[in-house]
Amino acid sequence: MDTGTRIAIDRDVCIGAGQCALAAPAVFTQDDEGYSTLRPAHEDPTADPMTREAARACPVGAITVAPRDD
Repeated sequence: MDTGTRIAIDRDVCIGAGQCALAAPAVFTQDDEGYSTLRPAHEDPTADPMTREAARACPVGAITVAPRDD
């Protein structure tokens, strides 16, 4: 369930390159406007080993995978 990690996508930075969806298609997709979004059906996106790779693949650094601060 909750791993104490969160994924954030900065939509002000995202350019819709789609590298995240290519790297981790079970976790990321693109919305109707072409921007990155998390797949809503994915129970724990941080459990997918490709999630961090998808964040690294983002050409503009719009995705962060970090410990929860709450």
